[in-house]
Amino acid sequence: MHTDSTLPLQGRTALVTGVSRHRGIAFAVASRLARMGASLALTHHGAHDATQPWGADDQASVTAALREQLAPGARLAEVPADLADPAAPDRVVGELAAELGHLDALVCVHARSGGDAALPEQTADLLDGHWQVNARSTLLLTRAFAAQPGFDRWRPGEEPPGRVVWISSGQHLGPMREEIAYTASKGALLGALRSVADHLLERGIVVNAVNPGPVNTGYLDVEGGDRSAEVITQVASAFPTGRMGEPDDPARLIAWLVSDEGRWVVGQVLDTEGGFRRWA
Repeated sequence: MHTDSTLPLQGRTALVTGVSRHRGIAFAVASRLARMGASLALTHHGAHDATQPWGADDQASVTAALREQLAPGARLAEVPADLADPAAPDRVVGELAAELGHLDALVCVHARSGGDAALPEQTADLLDGHWQVNARSTLLLTRAFAAQPGFDRWRPGEEPPGRVVWISSGQHLGPMREEIAYTASKGALLGALRSVADHLLERGIVVNAVNPGPVNTGYLDVEGGDRSAEVITQVASAFPTGRMGEPDDPARLIAWLVSDEGRWVVGQVLDTEGGFRRWA
């Protein structure tokens, strides 16, 4: 499918969601895929970041930084999208496929973060809001991606050409008491993972999930984050390597899963946490 071993994703197109901040995991993933030769299809929703303590980045500068990393012949297209809108997933896949051609990989990094609470403070609006963005839109994006013409021509015995990666969280490894809406929505994805992966493998699409663990995308900064100094110290001390997770840490694993090298891993949740020591 490609001829340049230094560009293992040459000739392929990857849709990465949530690419709105230079420090985000989505940016790190898109950067990795671009340097592997892929064309990039991007979504972003800066309005969400603008409501967070760390604020929003200039979208033009984010996109420009990724465009500079494209391999010769690779292209980039972007579509702004509020994935809380139930119509957005079909629109995103349709518009980006129309501009770039067939989408070969989908990496769902977008997430609603912040504005969560422990169980006693939960509300229907909080639960619904996290479900809509974190779980429902990911499932609908995956459905739209898999429905593209071309996957139906795959036959057993051929190497599966499609890749889907969802982003999990660490709720299956330990408690996250103050983030019940978030963990419930991410847990819903893990509950559906193996069923979706089994179904889509029949169309030549390999589906997996990655739990990045605590990655400091700004929310664990002493200044401008959304955690107390006590929590930040506690999180930092739980990494035996002496540093917190960085966006490129999960991006390396995700890029491997998207490549041909990851084709034999199916329906798995892969934890990439740097030995993070959880506490009760």
